[in-house]
Amino acid sequence: MIKPDIAIDIDQVVKRYGSVTALHSISLDIRQNEFFTLLGPSGCGKTTLLRCIAGFEEATEGAIKLDGDDLTPLPPHKRPVNTVFQQYALFPHMTVEENVMFGLLQSGWSKYEAIRRADDMLKLVQLDKFAKRKPSQLSGGQQQRVALARALAPRPKVLLLDEPLSALDLKLRQEVRVQLKALQRETGIAFVFVTHDQEEALTMSDRIAVMGNGYIQQVGTPQEIYEAPANRFVADFIGETNLLDVEVLSVVDGTANITLPGGTPFSCPAAGVIEKGKGHLSVRPERIALCAPKKGDLLAKISDQIYLGTDIHVKLVLEDGEDMAIRLQNSESLNVPPIGQSVGLKLEAGAACLLID
Repeated sequence: MIKPDIAIDIDQVVKRYGSVTALHSISLDIRQNEFFTLLGPSGCGKTTLLRCIAGFEEATEGAIKLDGDDLTPLPPHKRPVNTVFQQYALFPHMTVEENVMFGLLQSGWSKYEAIRRADDMLKLVQLDKFAKRKPSQLSGGQQQRVALARALAPRPKVLLLDEPLSALDLKLRQEVRVQLKALQRETGIAFVFVTHDQEEALTMSDRIAVMGNGYIQQVGTPQEIYEAPANRFVADFIGETNLLDVEVLSVVDGTANITLPGGTPFSCPAAGVIEKGKGHLSVRPERIALCAPKKGDLLAKISDQIYLGTDIHVKLVLEDGEDMAIRLQNSESLNVPPIGQSVGLKLEAGAACLLID
C-alpha cells in the first residue's frame, strides 16, 4: 500500500551486470514535492539507480512504483519522468525556444500549445529574453537552465538530474544551486538529484541517501546525516571529520562511555549497537576548541596551519601519534598558537559520535 505522500517507491531493487552486483536490494521512499539527493563516490551505484527509475536500465530484481503504478513494464518514453544529464544535449541548430518545444511537438502538442508552454517555462527559468538565441550564444549556466526548462515542459511527475552542475565552474555552480532549489519549490514536483559533491547535497536537499558499494548507507535530512552519521563510511564521506581510535568502556541507552587517546574519559552518543573494546570516534573539526594544556585534557601539538580566509585550518598530532584537524572561525581576536606548541583540546558537548564500521 503506497502512502499518499510518496512519489516513488523503490522496493528491494537489485541490479546485476553478469557476476557484478551494482545495486544490493535497494529500498527507498521518495516523497511528493521533495528535493531528494543520491550522494556517493564514483561507482557507488547512484547513477545506476537513477537510470533504473528512468527506464534506461532494467532492474534485475525488485520493483519501482510511481504514485503506486509499477514502472517496470514501461519503456523510458512512456514513463512520466524526465532526465537532465551532465551534458545538456541541446540541439545546436535550434533556438532556445525550439529546444524547449521539441519534445512537446514530438508528443503531439500543437505548435500553438508548445509555443505557449515553452514561453512559460523560459519565464520560469528567467530566460524568456533569450528565446531566439542559439545554445552557443549562451553561458554554461544558461544552457543548463534551458535543459531544465525542456525537461519540465511536458509536466513530468518527477524530474531526475544526473550531476547536471558538474560542467560548471565553482561560482556558477553555487549560483545555480540556489536557482535549482527555488525552481523545485515553485514547480512543486519531486526532484531526484545525483551528485558526488557533499556541499551540493547539504545545501540543496530535503533528504539525502548516502550510497556506498551499491548499498544505502544512510537516509536522512542534511542535518541528520552530518550531525549523526550512521557509520564510519558516512562520517568520512560527508564533510570533514576526525576519526579517532578509542577504547569503549560501555554503551548504555545509546550513550557510550569511552577513553580518548591519552586516557581522557568522555561520553557521547553511539550509532548502532557497539560492543566493548575498540571503536571509532567521529569529531567534526569545527566542534573542537583550543585551550591551555592541563592534566586530564586531550593533548596535542600543532603541526601546521592553513589560512582559508573565513577560518583557519589547524593540523595537530595527538600524544599517541594520531593526526587531528580543527577549524577555527577567523576573527580579529583569534590568536592561534605557533607550529610546534603543545595545546589542550576541548570537545563540545554532543560534538562527537561513536561509530561502527
